[in-house]
Amino acid sequence: MNVSFRQIRVFLAVAQERNFSRAGSRIGLSQPAVSRAVHELEDELGIRLFDRTTREVVLTEAGAMLAQRLPQWVDELDNMLMELRNWAGTRRGKVRVASSPTLSAMLMPLCLAECAEREPGMEILLLDRVQSDVLASVLSGEVDFGVVVEPCADRLRDLDGETILTDPFVVVAPPASEVLREERELPWEALSGQALVLLDQASGSRRLIDEALRRHGIAHRVVQQVGHATAAFEMIRAGLGTSIMPGLSIPETGLPGLEVRRLSPPLTRRIMLVHRKNRAPAPLAHYLWEIIKRCAVGMMARRDTFWR
Repeated sequence: MNVSFRQIRVFLAVAQERNFSRAGSRIGLSQPAVSRAVHELEDELGIRLFDRTTREVVLTEAGAMLAQRLPQWVDELDNMLMELRNWAGTRRGKVRVASSPTLSAMLMPLCLAECAEREPGMEILLLDRVQSDVLASVLSGEVDFGVVVEPCADRLRDLDGETILTDPFVVVAPPASEVLREERELPWEALSGQALVLLDQASGSRRLIDEALRRHGIAHRVVQQVGHATAAFEMIRAGLGTSIMPGLSIPETGLPGLEVRRLSPPLTRRIMLVHRKNRAPAPLAHYLWEIIKRCAVGMMARRDTFWR
């Protein structure tokens, strides 16, 4: 039924005042507006709620039954809405967020620190998981929202999301590597025939890397697949190969003993905040959502001058 809370309040005012004009004065509406709201409610319910004469307004049997039961329900709803508003205003409570490893390491610490400084009453539980598990925890309702690399189209059907930053992929190689050139950016062709150390298939980025290598027709060998960027960096230092890594995996302090180059044409990934479709985050979770967005913008502004 298309019954509004406004119609309910108007009905209760008329039931108590037994007069349309007095009911309007009580709730701040004109007499025609009160009459119209009552008519709309009666039309929606398919039954008369008042018998009207020139001298009085009398509840019908159906109207009397409704007037008896509604006040308790309205009071409960008012109390719940007031409690919700106070809860959102004090920003006290727990928020659960799931995040994939690179984002947990490079983005989330700044966000958690800012939130702790601004809102000490908030308790944030961060679940550091591979992307597939992050998406599963969002869809199951285990967490309020997730921080992920853009999912494939099939997964996005069940999610609502917002892109918070665009992250470029980079080549990481030893200084003496033959793939390095003097140019600021490396062409994809420089990777032809190279041994690559890549993130494994559990990473949200691996799908994008594989698609780009296929698209550019780059012949290569994957010599190692790892779950964490730090493992890949150590393997590159040990001389096992070269890597294509998300830009956010590179510490802002740099990678001693390794060189970092952007690719040309560029390959980027979208970093997104996602929640279950048609299930907007609660006010407290939405507040954290906005903090993460703001931190992401600041981080990328600093990193724009980071690359060689």
